[in-house]
Amino acid sequence: MTGRQSRILLAKLLNHGNSNTTRAPPWQHCIRQVSTKRICVSNMFLPSYKCPPAKDVTKCKSLQLMLNAGLIQSAGPGTFHFLPLALRSLEKLIKLIDSTMGEIGAQKIAMPCLTKAELWKTSGRWDTMGAELFRLSDRHGGEYCLGPTHEEAITSLIGAEKSLSYKHLPLRLYQTTTKFRDEMTPKFGLLRGREFYMKDMYTFDSTEAQAMETYNAVCVAYETLFRRLGVACLKAVGDTGSIGGSVSHEYHFIAETGEDKVFHCSKCGLSKNKEVIDGDKPPCPEGLSATDCPIEHHHAIEVGHTFNLGTKYSQVFDASYVDPSGKHRTLEMGCYGLGVSRILAACIEVLSKGSEVRWPRLIAPYQVCIVPPKAGSKEEQGIQIAESLYDDISQLPGFRGEVVIDDRYDKTIGHRRKDANIIGYPYVIVVGKKALQQEHLFELHSTNIGNSNFVNMGELVQKLTTESAEL
Repeated sequence: MTGRQSRILLAKLLNHGNSNTTRAPPWQHCIRQVSTKRICVSNMFLPSYKCPPAKDVTKCKSLQLMLNAGLIQSAGPGTFHFLPLALRSLEKLIKLIDSTMGEIGAQKIAMPCLTKAELWKTSGRWDTMGAELFRLSDRHGGEYCLGPTHEEAITSLIGAEKSLSYKHLPLRLYQTTTKFRDEMTPKFGLLRGREFYMKDMYTFDSTEAQAMETYNAVCVAYETLFRRLGVACLKAVGDTGSIGGSVSHEYHFIAETGEDKVFHCSKCGLSKNKEVIDGDKPPCPEGLSATDCPIEHHHAIEVGHTFNLGTKYSQVFDASYVDPSGKHRTLEMGCYGLGVSRILAACIEVLSKGSEVRWPRLIAPYQVCIVPPKAGSKEEQGIQIAESLYDDISQLPGFRGEVVIDDRYDKTIGHRRKDANIIGYPYVIVVGKKALQQEHLFELHSTNIGNSNFVNMGELVQKLTTESAEL
């Protein structure tokens, strides 16, 4: 739909106001581009599986909610099937990450999950990674691993390009692929699994100073991403671990389920993972007293990590660039991870309440769920109104393909509204008896803020379009 068509549609939907005439509201007669097939709940694959009260499940809110809502199902220890709604949400998150990475000039690539052992032996990590590295052999005896990360692979790729010019720098390459880690005790669903989605970016710069410029740019991009998601994120100094490097920061969602412990002070700005602290508590960096520097500790879920690698890998794999004088210089590297499937689960862990999933609006599987009357009820004629409402909302900017209708007409409105709340659609619109009045009134539930109001069509369109534009 063109911008002009969108404006015409909005005007028609909004201008019907509070008309008391007996003719049908103008929104019923507006120009529609009606989908030949509406997105119906009756067609969705939503398994009715309810998770057992296992210790792992009861301690982890997101796992219990995602299982009960039919978002995921276990495929084995630490592995999960992503079912339609969860996969749709995951794809939205990946799209948001792609947009954020694009804003800092990053280019997307895809590398094989299967990596030659030779590369890992060259870097020395084949031996140091330990049992967490999935290792395997092909029929010819060749050794491989399923990559938990791709520093060796990307540096080998760049090292093979001997004519890389300083003019091509900074070079920022990233991928979002499945990663593998042989966790001894996988737990908490998507928060700690053996197979997971990760965004890993690798950057190449000509000098240490430019590498830090890149580092800071990525940190800002990460902060922008979490701000867009609307989830509070804590940036903390982290351990470089097996990846290495000289500078490292982690990004955390505060949650009791979190396995990390982060110390933070809002006054002096201290923020560190316990792993990098000597003793039980870090001292105030400004020398303030405990009263003036109220350092707190939080359990947290790590959702991102940044590393300034220096030349640790580029020296080993002879990754260099040609400077203006024609000499080859070793590249300065950085690597930057986001646990994509972990972010998905962590958002649910932090935002959800009770037995109902809550999503960041940007990555909710669908934005709107319409609940029509039950077939055979006194309000049955409202079914046609609900279907027309679906078609009209689907034409609003930002809502095409974002509306579902619960067409299980054998079930009560209350039953279907409860199901919609469990899945966590940001907006649930109930078409009840007030929709049959001369001025159609719809019961609008704004799930994320927990309120509901009866609104006419103009008010409904105004609210949806205004809040969508704010995202």
